[in-house]
Amino acid sequence: MNLNLRLMTCDLRLLLLCLGFGSMSAIAQNTTNPDIPLTNKAGSKYQFTIIKDNGALSVKDQNRSGTCWCFSTQSFLESELLRMGKGNIQLSEMFVVHNMYLQKAKNYVRYQGHAQFGEGGEPHDVINAVREFGLVPASAYVGLPDDQVKDGQLKPVMGEMDAVLKDILDEVNKLHDGKLNSNWFNAYQGALDGYMGAPPTNFTYEGKSYTPQTFAKSLGINPDDYVEISSFTHHPFYSKFILEVPDNWANSEVYNVPLDEMYQIANNAIQTGYTVEWGADVSEPGCSPKANSLAIVPQMELGNMTASDKDSMFLKPIPQKEITQELRQQAFDNLSTTDDHGMQITGLAKDQMGNPFFIVKNSWGTTNYCKGYFYVSAQYFEYKTTSIMVNKNAIPANIRKKLGL
Repeated sequence: MNLNLRLMTCDLRLLLLCLGFGSMSAIAQNTTNPDIPLTNKAGSKYQFTIIKDNGALSVKDQNRSGTCWCFSTQSFLESELLRMGKGNIQLSEMFVVHNMYLQKAKNYVRYQGHAQFGEGGEPHDVINAVREFGLVPASAYVGLPDDQVKDGQLKPVMGEMDAVLKDILDEVNKLHDGKLNSNWFNAYQGALDGYMGAPPTNFTYEGKSYTPQTFAKSLGINPDDYVEISSFTHHPFYSKFILEVPDNWANSEVYNVPLDEMYQIANNAIQTGYTVEWGADVSEPGCSPKANSLAIVPQMELGNMTASDKDSMFLKPIPQKEITQELRQQAFDNLSTTDDHGMQITGLAKDQMGNPFFIVKNSWGTTNYCKGYFYVSAQYFEYKTTSIMVNKNAIPANIRKKLGL
């Protein structure tokens, strides 16, 4: 879908909403998250109108850990629970992280160290964890030893743990006795539990006793409802392929669709009350979640910008680059698009020039101007998305049929 068509669609929806609610200002105030400012930073001339804003729980802080994939996907599932009428249920990210460290270790040893190991991951890791291990509420597992919790250390810090665990596995892979030590996994798990604490096998939540599996079942989340979507030309459209990014250590597959349909899927999901798990490259100069609460793709190349241009880039709407399938592919092929960060798309907005933006929930705390959220232009989404995860029921019926879903 080209930009003009997107804007016409956006304008039509806004007109229909205006007829229903009486005025544009009423739409701007009719949001489930009224604390998000309608501009991106103090002094900015951007003025956003909220078109759709779906439910999400409080912004978390992944702190010094590379676990955005889990924070964003758990937030996505929390929004699913809100949409399903299950209420405000905070899920434990670290329960999933702990279990995935066990799975990654087995994978790393089977490949004799020739596999990805570390803090990173992909959205399907969370869905696979739900299927195999279940879920627990945040109150049941913090992911830190009791003594650290008592000292008030409640945010993850994983650099040392990750290095120690990898050292253990690298030593195991040396096969000192000519074969794998049968106790390696118990030793590894002991070190993991030493850093994170052992997860519960049963717990009480709101007066009822659960195991992780029975708790997940009680929530009604069906892992088979969730699919990942991408858009690249080095694989056939309407097929599945293994996304070639390092954090896809599980070699899981994504569905491949043309660029305009990937945008349609995300837009349709938001418009119909769902949210979207979003994996993207956030290293571009036009992406500034912390300082400017904004991600854009300036039409003018950065090298051609004056100092004044660069200063004003985040302060007022500027022309953005038209993103084509070829441009997107080139960026992936030359590694200027990499799989940097996982976030959650919760809403849709429009600036005063009519340009569509997604509202994105981050996991870097609430210290930026938009209190943990930022605005992402349609162009940035099209250019720098590596993959998205959606409920398959949020995919437009015609695209779902092409994918055989």
